Amino acid sequence: MPNDHRPILLANARLVDPSRDLDARGDLLIAGGVIRDTRKGLAAAGVPDGTEIVDCAGMVVAPGLIDMRAFVGEPGAGHRETFASASQAAAAGGITTIICQPDTSPAIDNSATVDFVRRRARDNAIVNIHPMAALTKGMEGREMTEFGLLLAAGAVAFTDGDRSVMDAQMMRRALTYARDFGALIVHHTEDPNLAGEGVMNEGEFATRLGLVGAPAAAEAVVLERDMRLVALTGGRYHAASVTCRDSLEILRRAREAGLAVSASASINHLTLNENDIGPYRTFLKVSPPLRTEDDRRALVEALASGLIDVAMSDHNPQDVETKRLPFSEAAAGAIGLETMLPAGLRLVHSGGIDFGTLIRAMSTRPAELLGLPGGTLRAGAAADVIVIDPDMPWVLDPTELKSQSKNTPFDEARFSGRVMRTIVSGHTVFQLT
Repeated sequence: MPNDHRPILLANARLVDPSRDLDARGDLLIAGGVIRDTRKGLAAAGVPDGTEIVDCAGMVVAPGLIDMRAFVGEPGAGHRETFASASQAAAAGGITTIICQPDTSPAIDNSATVDFVRRRARDNAIVNIHPMAALTKGMEGREMTEFGLLLAAGAVAFTDGDRSVMDAQMMRRALTYARDFGALIVHHTEDPNLAGEGVMNEGEFATRLGLVGAPAAAEAVVLERDMRLVALTGGRYHAASVTCRDSLEILRRAREAGLAVSASASINHLTLNENDIGPYRTFLKVSPPLRTEDDRRALVEALASGLIDVAMSDHNPQDVETKRLPFSEAAAGAIGLETMLPAGLRLVHSGGIDFGTLIRAMSTRPAELLGLPGGTLRAGAAADVIVIDPDMPWVLDPTELKSQSKNTPFDEARFSGRVMRTIVSGHTVFQLT
């Protein structure tokens, strides 16, 4: 972390704080690593000597983003992404906290590996990094991990990454066990047998491209099963990545029944559809696959209504050797740490959601679900804060990305809105020059 301990006054800003339903003009004072005050006229009232005063006229000041689903290669796949490179990319994208996934080598399925991740991140990252631990040992879906020990070591939730637990009895036990610890189960809902060899969304477009499709039903059948298991156990459940209209209807019924369920959608599925694959663009091969435009619009409406709680990057770096292949053979996955917010701002500019809803989904709600500090601009909170120019036009140049891999679906995309400054615990870790 940088050693500049000077207080910072972000003056004349539009303060967006969903934790207080606040969207108003004002100033924000940071000192000693925490937010000291947020109100109008702080500059006139006097600030500590040596304070850096930043005129944020025309800018939005918001809580730092919390990315609830990102793959970081350590341990075992540092060639794809390291804690250092991931944190640099995150800071450039306004993300002050990364929730890393357990599908590493070895998997994060014991307290020693959780401790390794936390220490490695502490020593090498410039943003906060917290691990989700594996739901089952080796992420093989057969035997539960030691939830109590993993929570004590610092795990924030439990997931088998991009693998679904297909044994219903295993999932029932996990939900029951997690309930006793108040822990959150995060599940990737896709029946691998039904998805089969599918490499994109099943439908007319896949047929025209001559590619094998994976039906949306592969997601819905697992989610429907899981909702019944949540009703049976009373556990806390989070759908890791919903992508289709059918899943939204299942979630709606579960919410109406009073179940403790929540859900994420990736920024890819919120802003792109299957047609963007175009001439076999492998950087748009993701899992679950991009769906139809009708599905995408339904996801945005669900995000606006709060049915979808979280928008996340689903950051999944892949090296060039695994992406520069025929579409059916290429690895699935796209990077997203640096583009999550700019892509999300497309939804704001198009009128699909308002600014507060976007920040709630990318910051406040993840903090609430995971029991983490952050997601707020309240006085006394850790000073994880971002400054955004909501209208700055720019074109993404993949060579300028800080991620170690460059497999972005937004290659040469035009954006309006960019992070100008990222502050973690009162220290500026990124500033656009």
